[in-house]
Amino acid sequence: MPAELLRDRIGTTMRLAPGPSFNEAPALAEFREGIEQCLVSKDLWVAVDLDLVSHLGSAALEALVDAHHALAARGGSLSLLNVNALNSDILQLCGIDEYVEFISAAPPPPRTNHAGARLGDLLVEQGLVSEDQVAEAIRLQSETGKKMGRVLVERGWLGEHDLLRVLALQLDVPYARLRPGLYDAAALEVLDRAACQRLMVLPLFKIHDTLILATMDPQAVPVIDEVEERARCHVRPVLVATSDIREVLSDAFDSGMMVNDLLGRMDEDFELVENEVPDNLAVIDEMAGGSPVINLVNAIIQRAIRDGASDVHIEPSRKRSRVRFRIDGMLYEGMASPMDVHAAVVSRLKVMANLDITERRLPQDGRIQVSTGGRVVDLRFSSLPGIFGEKVVLRVLDRAAGIVDLERLGMSADNLGLFKSLLARSHGLILATGPTGSGKTTTLYAAVDHLNASEKSLVTIEDPVEYQLDAVNQNQVNEGTELGFARLLRHVLRQDPDIIMVGEIRDRETAQIAVQAALTGHLVLSTLHTNDAIGAITRMVDMGVEPYLLSSALIGVVGQRLVRTICENCRTTFIAPPDLVARCGWESDGRIRIARGRGCGQCYDSGYKGRVAIHEIIEATAELQALTVSNPSRDELSAFVVDHELPTLFHDGVRRVRDGQTTFEEVGRVLGVGA
Repeated sequence: MPAELLRDRIGTTMRLAPGPSFNEAPALAEFREGIEQCLVSKDLWVAVDLDLVSHLGSAALEALVDAHHALAARGGSLSLLNVNALNSDILQLCGIDEYVEFISAAPPPPRTNHAGARLGDLLVEQGLVSEDQVAEAIRLQSETGKKMGRVLVERGWLGEHDLLRVLALQLDVPYARLRPGLYDAAALEVLDRAACQRLMVLPLFKIHDTLILATMDPQAVPVIDEVEERARCHVRPVLVATSDIREVLSDAFDSGMMVNDLLGRMDEDFELVENEVPDNLAVIDEMAGGSPVINLVNAIIQRAIRDGASDVHIEPSRKRSRVRFRIDGMLYEGMASPMDVHAAVVSRLKVMANLDITERRLPQDGRIQVSTGGRVVDLRFSSLPGIFGEKVVLRVLDRAAGIVDLERLGMSADNLGLFKSLLARSHGLILATGPTGSGKTTTLYAAVDHLNASEKSLVTIEDPVEYQLDAVNQNQVNEGTELGFARLLRHVLRQDPDIIMVGEIRDRETAQIAVQAALTGHLVLSTLHTNDAIGAITRMVDMGVEPYLLSSALIGVVGQRLVRTICENCRTTFIAPPDLVARCGWESDGRIRIARGRGCGQCYDSGYKGRVAIHEIIEATAELQALTVSNPSRDELSAFVVDHELPTLFHDGVRRVRDGQTTFEEVGRVLGVGA
């Protein structure tokens, strides 16, 4: 036998002592051969001394399980000596302690079956809370609808980890606080990163056809079923705090995030447009050209364009630099690279944007224009210094995808007809409202494109000009020369315009001038940041516009959000549950089929691909004008919407759920309502 595995006899028991490299293939083969020799020599009582083994991986655990079964089949047994605290936890999570004896100073605690016991009784029995606190939590549970354990944690009567530990006793599943060594890198191969993030799970160990899986909800049957289908093995759930999974998930997958994998998918069709590199940067650019940095940057940009990303985040941290892509409003991690690559990537992007690469202490903004795939794409560069280096965000402005026809905004027939009737007015103020990233600018561009005709003069005031429109006079705000929205709007009014698009009403002066322009025979289109359409009235009044002027100028408000649509590649349908049917107000016999996505490689395992807008349009009728003059409160305006049964964003979202375009969970996420 090689010297790595030590063998000696203690009475009738044969002791095998693996070395520190027990998890490596040669040592495991040596151990298996040692077990075979024990079987041949009929030494059926074997003790494995783990004194030199710092931690057990999946392969080592498999070897121990196989040894146990082989010895037990012949009437023998396997026991473990000198099990340290980490290995003890690993063996318990995997369930090996249930049939393998620990012979050590600190054996695992005896298992007690608490399955089926009430959580409150267990918490009191453990001395974690009092009976009065449990009674009060039960009372609050009936009022708030929250789970009793969550109430106890929020009140500060119980720690979250104590709650999970006792909850694991009630559910009869292991509980763990994740730490280095308590998961095996080999087990991560059974699930990809996107699936782990979406399902909020983390593979810990894989022993033959059993996957030890960290999860925040061991009773989530759909999650367990999906993991078993993907991994093609049985799942043994381990209860772990959500915060622990999030914290470990990123570091656990670092080894799989290779820059070369991204470079391998890079196309050669990539060209930098309008790049005039200053003389003092030429040498640096030549240095970058002699390294993979240019290829890496080009690959990042190409992937962003190919996957339809709206933004690219390049973020440094203590040990690594990560690249994330915002796709359909959500950020997905695309790659990670060593920190020593980060500075070179940032410098290359600054060269492309004609910026000063020696300035790392101040934020910088620039513009990059590239040609790839037969189209020209604009990138807005923004850098921000941080404690670990400069963070860079690239806003992707694809000219080919920027201008959307009014018919393709996705409005319902009623909303589209009403919107067109508002645009047909000769004068007045039309506002598009919603949070940042809700598609307001796209709606305005579609409206301007719809109104663009040779007999009309169209002028836009934007910050910045994102897409260029033919036969439209576009003007960009320049705060550096004190050419803001208000000042530009004053000058535009002297240019004899028929239609004016103001990118955003940000201040009192711009709001007042826009209203005056609408009152003096111009059709004014603009955006405003409010939660819903009716809120635009209170916002404009709060900005200093007189209610009587607003009531005369305003002709309509479009409120909108963007919801993700179901991925067609992994689309599946199911019968809507009765409570959802009732909540949505659908009339049916209980057999309404709706859809969802299961998650696949084409949708970053999210179940969604692409987005569609949901809308609410409020026309300034005579009744609403009369209400506006009285300077109504927010409650009065909300009551007006309810009393007149005006369709809301929620109604339009529910319609799209019924049509199978999106899910109720997605509508609830976007609108901030319980799903």
